[in-house]
Order: sequence, then structure tokens, then C-alpha cells
Amino acid sequence: MSALALLCIAAQAPGVAAVPDIYPDPGKAKTDLVAALQTAAADHRRIIVDFGGNWCTDCHVLDGYFHDAANRPLLEADFLLVHVNIGRLDQNLDLAERYQIPLRKGVPALAVLDSDGKLLYSQRTGEFEAMRRMQSSAVTEFLTQWKPAVSR
Repeated sequence: MSALALLCIAAQAPGVAAVPDIYPDPGKAKTDLVAALQTAAADHRRIIVDFGGNWCTDCHVLDGYFHDAANRPLLEADFLLVHVNIGRLDQNLDLAERYQIPLRKGVPALAVLDSDGKLLYSQRTGEFEAMRRMQSSAVTEFLTQWKPAVSR
């Protein structure tokens, strides 16, 4: 069953728990990012900054793909994942601007930072905005493309 189908069932079925929040309170974004930068520098890992909101189905699908059997080992070996809650496109706009994320193109939107916090990549054209119509392999390709040349 696809991730989208599971999300739809969970959202519509009475008595079924809601999809869990994956994006913390918007006020935590800067603190979470500072902590990730410290860990990334020590561990020589890259940071994926995931801009989105708990209301966003595609954001939940992406998170599911990040943590599936194919992608979890890639993610955990080479990256730290920081979820940045953009509210209803009215929170953490300064971070989106800093990392060159045009939120008007849709979310989820990702930025990749090196272990020193330098921006390596930002999704500028809504590449994952329609994640529910994509496969887990798109995330595998993304992780493979942006992992450090030498794994830890």
C-alpha cells in the first residue's frame, strides 16, 4: 500500500490516530539547526533542512520515505535531518530565505548543508512538492547524490 493511501486512510477513518507531527514548534527551528551544525561538524555529516508543515501530506510522505528500509541507512550514515516548521507559510521565512528556499514553489523543500553549515543545494523549483506521486527511489537518488564523497 502506498504512503499516500495510508495517510488518506488514517485521516478519514474514525477512531484512527492522526498522523504524527513531524515538524516541531516553529520556535525550535533555530535551536535545532544550531544543535545539528554542532553535531555535523563533530561527526562530519551533512545536514538536510526540511521545510514544511504538519498539514502537508507530501511532507509526511517524504518523511516516510526518509525512514523506510531503503533510505534510513543512507540518511543515518551521512546526514542529520532538521525539520523546519513554516506554519501556514508564515513562520521561519528568514531561514527559508537564508537557504534560498522559495516557499511559494511548494513544500516539502530541502536544503543541504555541509558539515560546516555551507549551503550546498536548495530545492528552488518545488522538486518534492508532489512527493505523493513519487517513489521512495527519488529520495534514494537525492541522498546518494548529496552524501559526502567519503562516508564517515
